[in-house]
Amino acid sequence: MERPRSLVDTIVARATPPGVGAVALIRLSGPRASEIAGALMGGGGDAMAGWAPRQGRLRLLHDPRRDEALDRALVTLFPGPASYTGEDVVEISTHGGHAIPAIVVEACVALGARQASPGEFTQRAYLNGKLDLTQAEAVADLVAARAPKARTVALHQLERGLGDRIAELRGQVIGLSALLVQHIDFPDEDEAPVPLGRIAAEAADVAGQIDLLLATAPAGELLREGAVTVLAGRPNSGKSSLFNALVGMERAIVTEEPGTTRDAIEAVISLEGFPFRLVDTAGLRSGAGRVERMGIEVAHRYLEGADLVLYCHEAGGAMGGRDAEFVESLASPVVVVRTKWDLAARGEVAGGGEVAVSVKTGEGLGRLKEVLRDLVFRDVVESREEVPVVTRRRQAGLLREAAGEIKAFGEALATGIPAEVASAHLKSAESALEEILGVIAPDEVLDRVFREFCIGK
Repeated sequence: MERPRSLVDTIVARATPPGVGAVALIRLSGPRASEIAGALMGGGGDAMAGWAPRQGRLRLLHDPRRDEALDRALVTLFPGPASYTGEDVVEISTHGGHAIPAIVVEACVALGARQASPGEFTQRAYLNGKLDLTQAEAVADLVAARAPKARTVALHQLERGLGDRIAELRGQVIGLSALLVQHIDFPDEDEAPVPLGRIAAEAADVAGQIDLLLATAPAGELLREGAVTVLAGRPNSGKSSLFNALVGMERAIVTEEPGTTRDAIEAVISLEGFPFRLVDTAGLRSGAGRVERMGIEVAHRYLEGADLVLYCHEAGGAMGGRDAEFVESLASPVVVVRTKWDLAARGEVAGGGEVAVSVKTGEGLGRLKEVLRDLVFRDVVESREEVPVVTRRRQAGLLREAAGEIKAFGEALATGIPAEVASAHLKSAESALEEILGVIAPDEVLDRVFREFCIGK
């Protein structure tokens, strides 16, 4: 069978982000990788023959089209299959900047390489059996990690933490099918070797295990994206000052004049090791001017999509009825933050569930960070390091499908549907788990997974 074009071509791309820097890394992967690199070094197709694997050599690169020196670079050979992609890979470390890496990539293309598509190196690693699909997704998550815990979860998944768990569940589903075959093969016995009750009980257990894994999905997705945390409240309630304190720099303008914030300001930060997308919004009030009203409309849109709301109310008494009603109307979890606590009257006490904070003195900021972490990521905080976390909607959707099919199998047995017919549910569950791993994966699924990657990865 003819190999896909993506595995026949030799591809090239810059693996480090464009911009000014000390070093840029360029990757070649494919059957002609060493030949093209050899031509850049002024040799022929066998110029890299006999090179020791994974040992860099300093070489002067030439553009054979112009007989022009390009750069002095460190060249390293990674022969397949012991490489990232499973193919012959050559990595060229040039000086950084824009011009040098671009002209080296251009020269590689002129010598027969093709510019790689986003994620194509990792896609080749998957197609060549170096990674399963959960590991490939973990590569993207690791690169995009915005907080230490997101990095830890992605690294665990790259080390097959999730893949091994899915494979184990798939093995249990196959085991259920095997038990069912034993039951079907002895239809004339007074008592079948494997009672249907035992099979149904084991099916319920497997479905329960999948449900436990699925329970990590909401927090897992927020680990990848960051929990959208909207700061809301009346004008001059201390929202922008709190925003700046949590971000650690002056991002939002703070004045004593009400209505200073007229648009939403976003920042992605790490709180207690977990990613949050903080959004400072316009103060909520009636009677505002046209521009401020537009900002308030933007604030309401953010509130509708928030994972968490920090409702800021300054020290000096309990919240009024309208504030309390507004908080009650919000669909997202709400933390009431009593701001400007350094100005609180002597003896004033924050209400139950409220967090008192002073940006000026720093009082309460540590407590607030812990509250936010525990409210959004409690399941991940309390779980053991080795427990896998579902981080993708694709994974969660297929796990729900698998659990649903296994439950439908149990229901079919309970209602007297013949075991041979009920077994179709187990096959569907097995297929769903296989799709998570990429054992079977439609082309559109692969395209959707790898298009999220940057070029060069």
